[in-house]
Amino acid sequence: MTERPRLFGADYSVYVRIVRLVLAEKEIGYELVPVDIFASEGPPPHYLERHPFGRIPAFDHAGFRLYETGAIARYVDEVFDGRQLQPLDPRERARCNQIVSIADNYAYPALVWGIYVERVSKPASGAVADEAVFAAALPKARTCLKAMSDLMGASPWLAGETMSLADLYAAPIFDYFLRAREGQEMLREHENLAAWWARMSVRRSMEETRPA
Repeated sequence: MTERPRLFGADYSVYVRIVRLVLAEKEIGYELVPVDIFASEGPPPHYLERHPFGRIPAFDHAGFRLYETGAIARYVDEVFDGRQLQPLDPRERARCNQIVSIADNYAYPALVWGIYVERVSKPASGAVADEAVFAAALPKARTCLKAMSDLMGASPWLAGETMSLADLYAAPIFDYFLRAREGQEMLREHENLAAWWARMSVRRSMEETRPA
């Protein structure tokens, strides 16, 4: 399993970055193949052979093709040597998967699309923010942060004593979310999450995968 994998997507994507973080933490060399699904003409037709839903990322390792970030991340963790990113204890592993699911289903829509896009991305591009979307995202974001803070408790990492896929899933979401003033204010309400972010944000993997 020494062949370099290929990752298809764009560096600005939260989900592409999650896989890049997994690869970086495990110190695996890879090729990032650019795919822009937001291009005016949509995803390239040939890309739909790799991902029939036209999303990113897609993944190829020695001819084995995958799409869906969770499947890719777990495959990389289980097939390649390096840091173990999934807890072995069943309860800790379940907690890790629970936080991944929270990040995926609740945090990403609220923190990235509801707050970052409306408060940072749209104004930066000259577009008009949708205040209704932003207002609806605020209570959802607060719920997400409280849930993650409660599950984390006094642990140094989101799912326990060691860094896991839970942290690598949440980090790209928080990186966008905290570019908004409202995100920074919410984070200050949770000391354990703020301390986690202080540790997570300075990791070499975060710097190596920072979007251009």
